[in-house]
Amino acid sequence: MALGSSADAPLAAQELLEPGGIWRLDGPMNLYSRAQGRGLATQAAAGRYLQLLEGHGCERWRVRLLDDGYPGWLEPHDLVGRARAAQRPQPRLLQRHQISQRLPQLLEQAQTWLERPNAYLWGGTLGPDFDCSGLVQTAYALAGICIPRDAYLQERFCQPVAVHPGQTQLLAPGDLIFFGTPQRCSHVGLHLGNGRYLHSSGREHGRNGLGIDDLHPHNDDPVARHYRQELRGAGRVMHCHDGSPLPA
Repeated sequence: MALGSSADAPLAAQELLEPGGIWRLDGPMNLYSRAQGRGLATQAAAGRYLQLLEGHGCERWRVRLLDDGYPGWLEPHDLVGRARAAQRPQPRLLQRHQISQRLPQLLEQAQTWLERPNAYLWGGTLGPDFDCSGLVQTAYALAGICIPRDAYLQERFCQPVAVHPGQTQLLAPGDLIFFGTPQRCSHVGLHLGNGRYLHSSGREHGRNGLGIDDLHPHNDDPVARHYRQELRGAGRVMHCHDGSPLPA
């Protein structure tokens, strides 16, 4: 189907939903982790594109977001009237020097989210309630830089940067700091400078929302100490993700 301007494109209707269809969202939307249940996989802001993969009737459709390749399940009634038929978007493939120019504004914007009441939300990317990797992805997305969705995918995507507690001189503002077990990355923070990082952490070992911690070895704050003990490494975003699906 040839499309004119986005305003002229057909609105999503139940009878127009078919496998392979691409839709541009007019409003924010939840994507779920399974065909049934309330668990979020992620959230998608207005303006993002998704492709329908499979589904039928009133049951959830399996979909994929096209900027980061992330999969999920969607309620079809959420899409009806809130998205427009579209063609596959062309990714914006910025290189490192272009990304570097955008980092000061990115960091300034991300820190303004601390000013709003918030809580940790698994799958949250819309704010003010984020999960850890949702915070980082959204901060970069608002600067026009696409990176993968989950912390372990972000770790694989970045160029490694050496870091240890108290040894943060190689880190640059805007780098990502990764935490977890030796086997897998499970948490990420956004480096602000001098080993300080902004992150969204949960209830058990965190602040149930946004906060700033640091990697100083003598910081006895229980949240900072917990994540310092789980430090895996750090990484630098060198280019934009092209939207291709990444292996789990």
